[in-house]
Amino acid sequence: MIPAQTAILAQASGPFFRWDWVFRNLAVIWDRTVEHLVLTAMAVGIGAVIAFGLSLIALRWRRTYAPITWVTGILYTIPSLALFAMLVPFTGLSKTTAEIGLVSYTLLILIRNIVAGIDGVAPDVKEAALGMGYTRRRLFLEIELPLALPVIVAGIRIATVTVIGLVTVTSLIGLGGLGFFILRGLNSFFWTQIIVGVVLSVVLAVVVDVALARGERALTPWARSRQAD
Repeated sequence: MIPAQTAILAQASGPFFRWDWVFRNLAVIWDRTVEHLVLTAMAVGIGAVIAFGLSLIALRWRRTYAPITWVTGILYTIPSLALFAMLVPFTGLSKTTAEIGLVSYTLLILIRNIVAGIDGVAPDVKEAALGMGYTRRRLFLEIELPLALPVIVAGIRIATVTVIGLVTVTSLIGLGGLGFFILRGLNSFFWTQIIVGVVLSVVLAVVVDVALARGERALTPWARSRQAD
């Protein structure tokens, strides 16, 4: 039996979860967690910029909304493995490949929430602002956008949690953050790595979601007071 096979069998027959492995690899776990956060933040940030621009187009020219959501909807339905496989011949096993794939999964969610948030602003509020002399640009920036913020942040929360889960798949192209442990654990039948990757991915998603929810409450105190009433 070759040494690699012996090591795999030794790991598979050992304890179900090995804390000693966790403590020995804390630095690696931290690095992969940071990588996971960076990949997520880049994808959501770039996606938000693109989605905001497309949403402005859709709000200005309503006929473009259906084609925009149709194209982004197709991107959203492509399985992640298939999408990364299609991108590799063009961009290689790189961060660019990972980010293009991850960004594409944020667009539909963000565009729908941005447009829905702006459309949800009460017409009488808009009419009152226009009656006070607000320009269309000032109306959008000072009235519509702030009032739509809770819906927009809700979209960002959904997109962020989605991306955190999808980042693990990018381990197949050499990245993946915490997905690195899941892939290595599956290849070596080492449950400790699988559990570390899965549990930390879930914890990361929950922590980021709670942080975004608290940030939204801090930015929109009027929405909190309205709910209390």
